[in-house]
Amino acid sequence: GAKKKAACPGLGLFYTILSAFLFSVASLFLKKIEDVHSVEVSAFRCVFQMAFVLPGLIYYKTGFLGPKGKRIFLFFRGFLGSTAMVLLYYAYQVMPLADATVITFTSPVFTSLLAWIFLKEKYSLWDLLFTLFAVTGVILIARPPFLFGSRVTGIEGSYSDHLKGTIAAIASTLSAASTIVILRKVGKSVHYFLSIWYYAVIGLIGCVIALFVLNEWRLPHCGRDRVFLILIGVLGLGGQVFLTKALQIEKAGPVAIMRTMDVVFAFILQVLFLNHMPTWWTVGGALCVVASSSGTAIRKWRHSVKKAKQREI
Repeated sequence: GAKKKAACPGLGLFYTILSAFLFSVASLFLKKIEDVHSVEVSAFRCVFQMAFVLPGLIYYKTGFLGPKGKRIFLFFRGFLGSTAMVLLYYAYQVMPLADATVITFTSPVFTSLLAWIFLKEKYSLWDLLFTLFAVTGVILIARPPFLFGSRVTGIEGSYSDHLKGTIAAIASTLSAASTIVILRKVGKSVHYFLSIWYYAVIGLIGCVIALFVLNEWRLPHCGRDRVFLILIGVLGLGGQVFLTKALQIEKAGPVAIMRTMDVVFAFILQVLFLNHMPTWWTVGGALCVVASSSGTAIRKWRHSVKKAKQREI
């Protein structure tokens, strides 16, 4: 028979870098938007997700509710995933772009911790060390006054906004880690499109309710902001598509390590387009978090390779 065509080497890692770049540019546009609440931006993002997923659900005939025994997990996946998005967008708006991006990369560490608690997965001393590294990185970025004194430099606006953004970014990271644990629990019994569908529908409903409660629902005054909203939806969707394709053709470990390019892009875009130089505290925190997330990814990658070899034997 005809030989199977070899995949392009490094294509998965290229998709990962492209995904990181698209996510970073979407975050930059979010910083550029004026007078639009983060919840409203999240609602627009959910609309784009629904428009993308709906044809896939019809094509694969998955239905809109999923298996009966999995619906409660899908609901919490959608609720926690959309909550993570709203909190992250809020963090982007009130604190430096690089700071918020770095904090989100503590997600693999918290995922390991939550998987140990709820799924009884192994949690070693190395995992504890990586968790401590991640917490140290977050502290260097937050710079609480009781440790660093009352004069905190290198932040946007007031320190209270910086602290609120930090708390929102940490809560977003914990919510994102919880969704990953739920997806592990569900496994491959639910189609990927159905998972995104719950994420978009529940997110949109929650965002609309929150906007009416907060009385923040309004169209952007400036035509530029409307273009930015559309671009955020398109770029966010593109980033998710390329990340999914990367995970389909490349092992999860290298993809997780290469995703740290998101931090690099955030620093570059912040300096070039926002005229905000990161402090050495932020750089130190970024190094701690990147080392932590990369170490976690490498350990899990080596563990999966070892298990695969044992199966072959």
